[in-house]
Amino acid sequence: MESTQRKLTIVYWTATVLFCLQMGFTAYAQLRLPQVAEAFTRLGFPAYFRVELSWAKLLGLVLLLAPVPARLKEWAYAGFAITLVSALIAHLSVGDGPEAWGWAAATGLLWLLSYFFWRRLQAAPPHA
Repeated sequence: MESTQRKLTIVYWTATVLFCLQMGFTAYAQLRLPQVAEAFTRLGFPAYFRVELSWAKLLGLVLLLAPVPARLKEWAYAGFAITLVSALIAHLSVGDGPEAWGWAAATGLLWLLSYFFWRRLQAAPPHA
């Protein structure tokens, strides 16, 4: 039983760290890279939304990585899910190809793995 719990924990943290690195990079890029700011404008978003979204991502990353109550992690996961689905919709609505929406799709897969294994760990009985 202990071995299964250990494997779940390793897979969870691997997926979560990769997800957080990706989301952290996108938050940085949205705040600092002019081409990302231009992409937000092309998608029809105001400049303040790009900044607001970046800070929300950073807060969500803290919640995923810190030892906080499960309810806060659930809210962070929900916020990231909404963000990733919205990014896909935004890119597809303007006719962008996979080079634009592929990052959101790949990050969504990391989100799915992280969330799935977090839920599995939550459901697992505490080890003695």
